[in-house]
Amino acid sequence: MKIWIDGKLYEKEDAKISVFDHGLLYGDGIFEGIRAYNGNIFRLDQHLNRLWDGAKFILLDIPVTKQEMKDALKETLKANNLKDAYIRLVVTRGVGDLGLDPHKCKKGTVIIITSNISLYPAEVYEKGMQLATVPTQRFNVASWNARVKSLNYLNNIMAKLEGHQAGVPEVLMLDSNGYVVECSADNFFIVKDNKLFAPPQYLGALCGITRDAIIDLAKRRNIEVREEVFTRFEVWTADECFLSGTAAEVLPVVKVDNRVIADGMPGKMTKQLISDFKAIAPIEGEKF
Repeated sequence: MKIWIDGKLYEKEDAKISVFDHGLLYGDGIFEGIRAYNGNIFRLDQHLNRLWDGAKFILLDIPVTKQEMKDALKETLKANNLKDAYIRLVVTRGVGDLGLDPHKCKKGTVIIITSNISLYPAEVYEKGMQLATVPTQRFNVASWNARVKSLNYLNNIMAKLEGHQAGVPEVLMLDSNGYVVECSADNFFIVKDNKLFAPPQYLGALCGITRDAIIDLAKRRNIEVREEVFTRFEVWTADECFLSGTAAEVLPVVKVDNRVIADGMPGKMTKQLISDFKAIAPIEGEKF
């Protein structure tokens, strides 16, 4: 496996960054998870736009242009002979000292890792998965805006750990008012009365690229989409539930907090949107 770091490709065992990099010391940086399907990088422009927006929000200068970043992504995929892949793109504040001051970091570090990924077995996609609500709440947007994919992922990691303790592979995270925000690493949807509902971004939900793709697909089928707040009452009484994310793609949810959703099987709209997503994934993006 070859990994791209600041303009050079390294073998996996030789790919190293400084222990003084603020991404390591303080989680000071941003990242994107991107998928490639059959030689096509899915919605690459949207991913890079989100990365650049996140960098602007945290006052981080990305040391390459968007076109140079595209070229580097494609070079890394080709070097690893990958047509279908998960891409982890990381930009840190760069090397500084042991102090907190980000101005000591003179130049950002860019890392590109390309590999295969399979988060869940095929059976989960066919039969659905179980979630549990966890005690760890999603950040209040006044404290931290989750639209920035920060390297500091402890909020998500604590939720994931609590999910493991509860014996489930993924979780629901609420805000301080009890509204559903998202999962530990995925966006969340419910279906009720043939309408699709998603938590609004102002609650602290990530502006997911796959989330946006699902909303686009639903609108193409003239499905009414509502981005509005809801609680676990709406989840437990939903007709269907599913989650979406770059790595997970689209996954049906059939049980939440040990409560069976509807008849306990993946719903009709969920299966249709999964099929639609599989159809567009290899063609909506940029060839390499």
